[in-house]
Amino acid sequence: MKPAGECRCKTSNGMSSRPRLSAPSGGARAGALKTRASVFAALGDETRLSVLARLSEGKPQSISRLTRGTDLTRQAVTKHLRVLEGAGVLRSVRSGRESLFALEPLRIAEVRDYLDQVSRQWDDALARLKAHVEE
Repeated sequence: MKPAGECRCKTSNGMSSRPRLSAPSGGARAGALKTRASVFAALGDETRLSVLARLSEGKPQSISRLTRGTDLTRQAVTKHLRVLEGAGVLRSVRSGRESLFALEPLRIAEVRDYLDQVSRQWDDALARLKAHVEE
């Protein structure tokens, strides 16, 4: 019997020596994960994706302009905009009596970078699997 706390499992060749991508530690890591999760949750709605597509045209837009040509009410669009704003995907700026909404490119870039990182991890894992199978 092995002493308590000692690993009873064997790792396959290459598993323990593979390079790890650097990640924030402790609370920063948990915060980064929570931020990403909120962005993915916000993007997980078809209506919010269509609002983002309209905002990706470049210039800030008002709620009435975002509502135009859709079956959505101003209140529904406002609700979706607040969710996107809360996730940091867009920002609002007051212009006179109305709020204008624009994409927040930094948050989009952060999430894209994260997805690229995950994609590289999967590519590496699949390459290792392929090499193992072909041995």
